[in-house]
Amino acid sequence: MLLSIWLHDLSHADRQQVEQAVEVYHDEEYKSKRWLFRSHNFSVSVIWSPFLVKAAIFEDINGVSTSEIQLHLDKLDNKWLDQYQSLDYMVISSGKWFLKTAIYYENNKIIGCHYCPGKKLTELGFQFAYRKALQQVFNFITSSKKKGMVFFRTGTPDHFENGEWFSGGTCKRTVPFKEGEIDMKDLDTILRNIELEEFEKAVSEGSEKGVKLKLFDTTHLSLFRPDGHPGPYRQFHPFAEDKNAKVQNDCLHWCLPGPIDSWNDLLMEMVVNG
Repeated sequence: MLLSIWLHDLSHADRQQVEQAVEVYHDEEYKSKRWLFRSHNFSVSVIWSPFLVKAAIFEDINGVSTSEIQLHLDKLDNKWLDQYQSLDYMVISSGKWFLKTAIYYENNKIIGCHYCPGKKLTELGFQFAYRKALQQVFNFITSSKKKGMVFFRTGTPDHFENGEWFSGGTCKRTVPFKEGEIDMKDLDTILRNIELEEFEKAVSEGSEKGVKLKLFDTTHLSLFRPDGHPGPYRQFHPFAEDKNAKVQNDCLHWCLPGPIDSWNDLLMEMVVNG
């Protein structure tokens, strides 16, 4: 769901030294942030760009929308685009936001939508939009003169049980699944197939131009970790006033410690040996 980026220069630093990062930027909603490790001249950024292309989003912190998302499939999001040339390493990801109700634009004209009954618009579906968005992103990266290292992180399954995020779904498991205990949902498989197909096309084009585009495949690993989500603790102290309070569970995103530790180890291995 995020576009995660970091810039570094470790030429004069001891890479093993521990240092407290200083937050040097955040947007108004604290969705995009940047931290600096001063003695290492090393910065880490998280840029909130859930669609990677230009989007107008009308929903609150709980995911309640007041209008359909307006998605421009032919325009990349400037939130990350404007910073691209300054970055040495970049991790991009997207996915399930494309399942949301949205109206699609190209050349500033409506071309269709996903799940917009009563609008008298062509139903193009989330698959169409996700593929178009990834094509835009990969075409830009493979055509850019910037020769940094770009990782595309595949989507990760959610683990809602007994409902979805909006209908009381929970994720109370405390240990990983074993092989054979869980299968990918159809929606996750559809999104993943689009990701792999468009990535392979981009790699074949980018390799000829010297672009280092790598697949950071976390899907299968994440599928087995229902214990790695915030669950009811998506907000600070949700049971402080009422220990029996009914709160919305987060069984889609991830928290430390857990699977993210493994992701970091895998990513650093790819960076060092890339």
